[in-house]
Amino acid sequence: MTLHAYLLVSLALFSLGLIGALSHRNLIALLIGTELMMNAASLNFMAFNRYVVTDPTVGQIFVLIIIGLAAAEVAIFLSIILRLYRAYHDIDSEKLVELKG
Repeated sequence: MTLHAYLLVSLALFSLGLIGALSHRNLIALLIGTELMMNAASLNFMAFNRYVVTDPTVGQIFVLIIIGLAAAEVAIFLSIILRLYRAYHDIDSEKLVELKG
């Protein structure tokens, strides 16, 4: 595969993630869309690492950082979703508008 093919696959992944994050009101769908966008960024880093950068560790380090951020994001976001479900018995983002301060 060429760099352009990797970039097109990454564009498709990012577009699907963006559509999923913006169109769904379910918090789990929002999380999946965000993960797809992070995977598209990782694919971009690895594609440019293979075809453009001379040092192969640069892109791999960025991808490892993205994987770590994605794991932390999932852990925190799922705990927030569980807490919201216990409090409101729903994970629809449109129904979660009450703020207490």
